[in-house]
Amino acid sequence: MAPKYSSKASTCPVSTLFLSISIIFALLLSLFLLSSNHTSKSTSPLSCLMSTIANSNSINVYVSDLPRSLNYGLLDKYWSLSHDSRLGSDIDNQIRLANSWNNINNNSVPIYPESPLIKQYSAEYWLLGDLITPPELRSGSFAKRVSAPEQADVIFVPFFATLSAELQLGTAKGVFRKKVGNEDYVRQREVLDFVKGSEAWKRSGGRDHVFVLTDPVAMFHVREEIAPAVLLVVDFGGWYKIDSKASSDGKNASDMIQHTQVSLLKDVIVPYTHLLPKLHLSEDQKRQTLLYFKGAKHRHRGGMVREKLWDLLTNEPGVTMEEGFPNATGKEQSIKGMRSSEFCLHPAGDTPTSCRLFDAIQSLCIPVIISDNIELPFEGTIDYTEFSVFVAVSEALQPNWLVNHLRSYTDVQKSKFRQNMARVQSFFEFDNGYPGGIGPVPVDGAVNHIWRKVHEKLGMIKEAIVREKRKPPNVSVPRRCHCT
Repeated sequence: MAPKYSSKASTCPVSTLFLSISIIFALLLSLFLLSSNHTSKSTSPLSCLMSTIANSNSINVYVSDLPRSLNYGLLDKYWSLSHDSRLGSDIDNQIRLANSWNNINNNSVPIYPESPLIKQYSAEYWLLGDLITPPELRSGSFAKRVSAPEQADVIFVPFFATLSAELQLGTAKGVFRKKVGNEDYVRQREVLDFVKGSEAWKRSGGRDHVFVLTDPVAMFHVREEIAPAVLLVVDFGGWYKIDSKASSDGKNASDMIQHTQVSLLKDVIVPYTHLLPKLHLSEDQKRQTLLYFKGAKHRHRGGMVREKLWDLLTNEPGVTMEEGFPNATGKEQSIKGMRSSEFCLHPAGDTPTSCRLFDAIQSLCIPVIISDNIELPFEGTIDYTEFSVFVAVSEALQPNWLVNHLRSYTDVQKSKFRQNMARVQSFFEFDNGYPGGIGPVPVDGAVNHIWRKVHEKLGMIKEAIVREKRKPPNVSVPRRCHCT
């Protein structure tokens, strides 16, 4: 039997109870709104900015108004040369003869050189191409171009520093490290005088400016002056490694590039432009060779390990070590070698990395990275251990160790490596398929991932600017690699 309830059990009518609850709710809501209002008023502008940064899905970029002579004009200058005598430049000399370097369908934006010496550093070309693409075609870009520096998160400096350096090296290499008679130095100086004279630079001390320095020798003479900026580099080789040979020759160590000028905290590691075509996973075939390497045997500095590895591996069964350069013949050999090999050797060269790594990824050849000081693009987004083998130099130089280690991987493990590699191939692709690089960038391509990495630096950029402003007059704090 259901229990009976007495009407006397409730001493509060429903209408009175509802009214009481409503009053309590109204009081609580008022307290919440007052608290929210107080919090919003007391929150610092920097906290609001950090919240905006965290929730943003784009980065606002202002393009510094450099003259055309410092970017696309350098391409005009390069193609106007009668020829380039350096190794690998045959393809560009053929383009010159055919007069096909100038893209008449894209407002005279020339193509970028195909010479491997230069093409591997072409990020400068693709980043600027993205920014000058018409707004209606840029919906897929992570970078939003703005019309005034005050609206920008960062200021992009559209100087083709790599091309400027390579022009000098190709025409008058003897004066490259000098200032007198060095056209590259004149251009570097022109860029710095322009940007340092701007109000945007004066406001930030250059900390929110972005320079593309993919060639290890780009902007060699003015690196100390641009050290506070965000530098897009392929690695830190040539920046903070003091050449012991130069020091022993009695040269002034203060003339060397110091480690205080680069840091993973403020700078961005970007990929080389790969030189070999992409192999899709569906096109992959059985691989006959265990380990493949093609390149120069003799290197300097940290790259001396390459010569030692060469001597250890050259007669090993299942290992192919070829000396050569990716000119037309060498390129075909590299395509065949990488596509028919399980693993591709990636030892340090003159710098810790090279475009060979990205050719291997596009070829689905599992990279074997033997470079203790290497830095890699997009780490944090990409886990390279899912498709690469990392080996310490000390272990690799033990007789028979490396080959035995690679042979221990099962077919299932190697297949998983290649599947993972196929998923990130697009991350390292610059070419957007449009003449002159002017057109929509792939959403998951290299250009967008570079902008995303720059976006990650915004909090530190703002912090550094604020820190500099609060210093008392005449106080100088030494620049450190983690605090610029």
